[in-house]
Amino acid sequence: MYNKGMKKIVVLDGQAVMEQDFDFTALQTFGTVTVYRTTTPDKVVERIGDAEIVVTNKVYITKEILDQCPNVRFITVLATGYNNIDIAYAKEKGIIVCNVPAYSTDSVVQHTFALLLEIACKISEHDRLVKEDAWSNHTNFCLCQGGTFELTGKTLGIIGYGSIGKKVATIAKSFGMNVLYTKKTPDNQSVSLEKVLQSSDIISLHCPLDSSNIKMINKSRISLMKDGVILLNTARGGLIDEEDVAEALTCGKIRYFGADVLAKEPPEKVNPLIHCKNTVITSHIAWATKEALTRLMKVTIDNVSAHLKGKPINVVNQ
Repeated sequence: MYNKGMKKIVVLDGQAVMEQDFDFTALQTFGTVTVYRTTTPDKVVERIGDAEIVVTNKVYITKEILDQCPNVRFITVLATGYNNIDIAYAKEKGIIVCNVPAYSTDSVVQHTFALLLEIACKISEHDRLVKEDAWSNHTNFCLCQGGTFELTGKTLGIIGYGSIGKKVATIAKSFGMNVLYTKKTPDNQSVSLEKVLQSSDIISLHCPLDSSNIKMINKSRISLMKDGVILLNTARGGLIDEEDVAEALTCGKIRYFGADVLAKEPPEKVNPLIHCKNTVITSHIAWATKEALTRLMKVTIDNVSAHLKGKPINVVNQ
């Protein structure tokens, strides 16, 4: 066991996992642990203080923050995405940054198809009608609002072909869908982004967010899409221009939009997509199944343990 007096560990924003009945007790094996449910930008430096180990989910740790927290030697992100960390500057200062890769793959893939099947089958709409007695009061055995459709034969375009994108492709093919994909480093089966946009009936985003692809789904790229396309986003909200997608939904260029993420979370009430027609939006929950959270917490503990043993794993800024 590590000497608890040796290391100071701070968890900056544990609320998302704590709300699911997980905690950070296991970190006490490695030192003195302070856990905050949330941390606002103006409190980050103060709360890191002289801690050596920082655990963060969505709190931004910038060059300016790292310069004011000279004791930090290790940051582990309580997620797969790490765009909230200045990893290049951290490396320059000799700070190791780790993430938790692929812990939520199965959960996000499942949620992607939950959104798509809700759009295709209109489950919640018909459930509502049944519970409002519309079916009981109907004159026919079947009360169908129409507009449902099969996935078989549709072309699914996947943008981003990591572990999630690949598994989405596998399941799509089991539905009898045709699959196109584009990726940052092309292979002999990938196609261009333009080809995906032009040829797909359904487009699903599965790429990380970085400076090169902010608002990549914008008016210009929407114009390349088929009329009546379905757009899904279970990756990062910043990948789309929300105003442009809302406009395309209003005019029918995009037929449906399904998402688990928005550019700002929690969103402002005036977000153009929340009350837009033909949308299905969930509150960033795809990652949060019990099984995924169990993996997330285990790997986070493993990350800290490996760092303290001098054999870091899951390093993103080597």
